Amino acid sequence: MVDFRYGPVEFYLVGLEGDRPEPGVVAALVNLLDTGMVRLLDFVILSKDDDGEVTVTEVEDEDDRYGLGETELSASGIVGDEDVAELAELIPPGASAALVAFELVYQRDLASRLAASGAVVLASDRVPAPVVNALMDALDDAEQEGE
Repeated sequence: MVDFRYGPVEFYLVGLEGDRPEPGVVAALVNLLDTGMVRLLDFVILSKDDDGEVTVTEVEDEDDRYGLGETELSASGIVGDEDVAELAELIPPGASAALVAFELVYQRDLASRLAASGAVVLASDRVPAPVVNALMDALDDAEQEGE
């Protein structure tokens, strides 16, 4: 079997109301990390001024400021300059966003076994939670109307 050091990695670009995630968001992140299901690889804050100039803050350098405490970034730097340049275009002037890279630890064994068997993932798509919940609510409403 192929023994992968890392499972699949997902990048999230999350628009912020201010210049940092709210404490409740950070607490939820820390709780998720504590489960061992995901590992935080990298975390940067991108801020775009009104003229479109982007400032990049490595959270690893200021983890106490962001409430992460003893949380270690397992692969700081995996978010590269090209990622920052591409994703920063999605941030409106005068706004900030968090760019987070997670390793999906819970998928590492499956990824190893797929690779060892010669199988390849041909596509992967993630449906955001608000979309799933709105769809399920609409289906529930339609089902109740049909009763």
